[in-house]
Amino acid sequence: MDVIVSVPTYDPGRGLSFVWDDGFEIAMKVTNVEVTITANSAGLVTLARHLLALAQDSARPGTHLHLTANQEVDSSLDLVIERAVD
Repeated sequence: MDVIVSVPTYDPGRGLSFVWDDGFEIAMKVTNVEVTITANSAGLVTLARHLLALAQDSARPGTHLHLTANQEVDSSLDLVIERAVD
């Protein structure tokens, strides 16, 4: 199965542009030994788009995706994914 995901171009002056699929659901659970991220299909495509945006060459180390608890992610904690040095 091929899936085409349109990824907004990262602009260092503006930062990341987020596109959310309708009906997305993303949840996160943290225990002492693991972090579990659970999402419906729309949530997984949305996360994939966000991660691909971070993977662009123009996204500098430290650029990050910040999903706020009980807003973008069903969790008591925020989820932060950061671009590392290649």
